[in-house]
Amino acid sequence: MRQPLIAGNWKMNGNRSSVETLLSNVINGASTISKTEVVVCPSFPFLDLSERLLSGTSIKLGAQNTSTKESGAYTGEVSASMLANFGCQYVICGHSERREYYGETDAIIAEKVSICVEKGMRAILCVGETLNQREQEQTESVISTQLDGVITQIGIDIFNNIEIAYEPVWAIGTGKTATPEQAQSVHAFIRQKIASHSLVIAEKIRILYGGSMKAENACDLLSQSDIDGGLIGGASLVANDFLAICRAGDTVASQN
Repeated sequence: MRQPLIAGNWKMNGNRSSVETLLSNVINGASTISKTEVVVCPSFPFLDLSERLLSGTSIKLGAQNTSTKESGAYTGEVSASMLANFGCQYVICGHSERREYYGETDAIIAEKVSICVEKGMRAILCVGETLNQREQEQTESVISTQLDGVITQIGIDIFNNIEIAYEPVWAIGTGKTATPEQAQSVHAFIRQKIASHSLVIAEKIRILYGGSMKAENACDLLSQSDIDGGLIGGASLVANDFLAICRAGDTVASQN
């Protein structure tokens, strides 16, 4: 069985005080979570603080992005080596907001995935369709192209060190959520896509749901056979909500 993974993407939120409070509450609440892997991804300025607060706990540290460059005159960029140096074990690559607002292409995202894995971290590769693409029944073709961007550039073996997060872009921050059945259908397609290259990798790769998972729907979503966790946005900024989703992961894992 694949261990559930719940990763909190804090996006560009928080200050020193709020991060300390949020992490302290998550750390205290996570002490009873035993079957679910828990990851938090704060903004870059809070990585040092988060690393120190998380020391000695089971909660993993992740980053929201990385540069494709190793070092040099790239003002404002943060390299994968720097992230690894601060204890990051995960890096989100290709989030829909990076694709939309910063023009990240499949080729750029593949570079980021490659360098993260090269530096010993696991990439959380985000894929997903917009509302217009969904209405045009392009969901599978869009996601297939996004996955091929990594497979053709790096090869299928890189997916041994990747989690995939399915983000229905139309369900992020809109209050809309795919039904468990809709989400499962896309997750199953993603797994079948990977299986067409490697059955072994397809069986063990974790595919997370990244479309407004909340405490209220977490169990129903996580109970689906191909949904292995969640990439959590807004709910990860509220300790009780985030912990409720993590506990849902434990509940589902205990039933399987």
